Amino acid sequence: MSALGLGPQTAASLAEGTRREWLVTDGLGGFAMGTVAGLATRRYHGLLVVATDPPGGRMLALAALDATLVLGDRRVELATHRWADGTLAPRGHELLAAFTLDDGVPRWRWQVGDVVVERELAMVHGRPAVALTHRLLAASGPVRLELAARCTWRDVHGERAAAGEPWLEPTADGFVFEGRYRVAGPGFRPDGTWHLGVRHDEEAARGLAATEDVVLAGRFVADLAPGESVGVRAWADDLADEPPPAATVIDAARQRARKLRERAGATDAVDGRLVLAADAFVVDGPTVVAGYPWFGDWSRDTMLSYEGLLLATGRAEEGRRLLERAASGLSAGMLPNTADAGGLAYNTVDGTLWFVHAVGRHVAVTGDDDLAAALLPTLRAIVEHHLGGTRFGIGVDPVDGLLAQGAHGVALTWMDARVDGVAVTPRRGKPVEVNALWVNALATTAALAERLGADATDLRALAERAAASVRRRFVTDRGVLDVVDGPGGDDAALRPNQLLAVSLPYAPLADRKIVERCGRALLTPLGLRSLAPGEPGYRGRHRGDPAARDGAYHEGTVWPWLIGPYVEAAARTGVDASAALAPLERHLADWGVGSVSETADGDPPHEATGAPFQAWSVAELLRARRLQRSEEGR
Repeated sequence: MSALGLGPQTAASLAEGTRREWLVTDGLGGFAMGTVAGLATRRYHGLLVVATDPPGGRMLALAALDATLVLGDRRVELATHRWADGTLAPRGHELLAAFTLDDGVPRWRWQVGDVVVERELAMVHGRPAVALTHRLLAASGPVRLELAARCTWRDVHGERAAAGEPWLEPTADGFVFEGRYRVAGPGFRPDGTWHLGVRHDEEAARGLAATEDVVLAGRFVADLAPGESVGVRAWADDLADEPPPAATVIDAARQRARKLRERAGATDAVDGRLVLAADAFVVDGPTVVAGYPWFGDWSRDTMLSYEGLLLATGRAEEGRRLLERAASGLSAGMLPNTADAGGLAYNTVDGTLWFVHAVGRHVAVTGDDDLAAALLPTLRAIVEHHLGGTRFGIGVDPVDGLLAQGAHGVALTWMDARVDGVAVTPRRGKPVEVNALWVNALATTAALAERLGADATDLRALAERAAASVRRRFVTDRGVLDVVDGPGGDDAALRPNQLLAVSLPYAPLADRKIVERCGRALLTPLGLRSLAPGEPGYRGRHRGDPAARDGAYHEGTVWPWLIGPYVEAAARTGVDASAALAPLERHLADWGVGSVSETADGDPPHEATGAPFQAWSVAELLRARRLQRSEEGR
């Protein structure tokens, strides 16, 4: 399986090296993350980020392990830092000859004259532990390597300022930092001084606090001959229980990556990369991290991603446990959305309907009738609660059988951004994709009941009535409406939501003109715009401070996950979408290396924005590729 790699020109360029980020995860919600160039541009960048309240709460631990080569009386630093005054020192990225991501393991190679040094990094799956190796590949003689451990212990969403003397507890091979985690390696020389004013460029660009202070705990020192290597490990659970040697951890990560691809039946290099990208989001529970570095567990994202992350990757058994666990959390017919701030918030109209869809796809793909029988009462209860009405005005209109929703101050669809407590895209009334999901949920529940030999006449009647109402109420000479019966009447804004009314298994619409219209106005190289250019309120750039970004989030910003509904709707209606996926496949090497971004600018050149690693973006690209290949094979 070929590796993703960047050559010396890209690696050495600060702009190119910092726009590309790498990610390694531990299967618990923790991670290591940074830029190819080595410059920490985000407050979230570090070599050990520990999940403390899985999978959303996280603490930054080991911030960096800066390498210095001692060549006689010359010291050559391989790290790169930006300081509060804007200066860049040292400039180790200029010595970076190459970066590759092979079997999910990032590798850097620096060259200083005839000296070539390589770093590799992996995490222990199932433990908050990271391991790094440094190998001297070439040199005319021995080289001394120093590895400076820069440390902190803070929430990943914040900063830490120097205060007092840090608590460092020495060990035989390193140190324990503030009783929280241990770092071990050869020849440790303690320090303990604060390094002040480390700057994070991306946080500055987002209008957020951009500087922090870290502790130089000390340096690991080793003399290496060509071919020799040295390992350093850091871990944060049982400090007395040492992880395996660093080289063993890295080898185990590679072997696990190969097994994941084999289990998923990866068909080519891109498919294999997407399988590994998907693995980053499936964490202990099991549940799904919506995106890195700042998201936790969001139920809508989990269920929308379910088929791509779990069924397409051969993880149905984990998926079954996830669905059973989700069912146990239902309240008044609604699935909770677990906010990153903690606590359960039943504030989504579509998350529960995506759950029904996930159950239906699971049974259809696996033939798991036992799960169907176990969850059918739950699905029927969901239908009954929606028929009778539940939170936030969610309920079925007895006149047309469509699902209405909305209340002041909330945004219940996937277009849920708010600025100063005000919903940017409230979409109160009867949104088109919500009602496509409602028709799909009714028909899915009916199909599962019939599969088990139960009568589903009532469900079939409800589904047919709602589907007929979608066709009658939403389809107009101007195109498909986005919302009907809103506070201000019907909304004809051209958005991608209508694609779900064509793409879902029991979609109520089947007109190719819908797909063609969306393709012409909304399709970009990285996905579909959330609003067509020219529509009132369109915003083509997803940049600036949090308010500016949230204001543009669903008002023109591109969403890669929408490529899944687009490709499936195209396949159902005979629209040629064969060229739609290639740009997203190239994107795997562009931003979040080996993964797919959350969003992109609506205006050309559609630069990626948002989280560099996003679950539903990966899931839907993987699902769309599998769907296209299946269609080609017919």
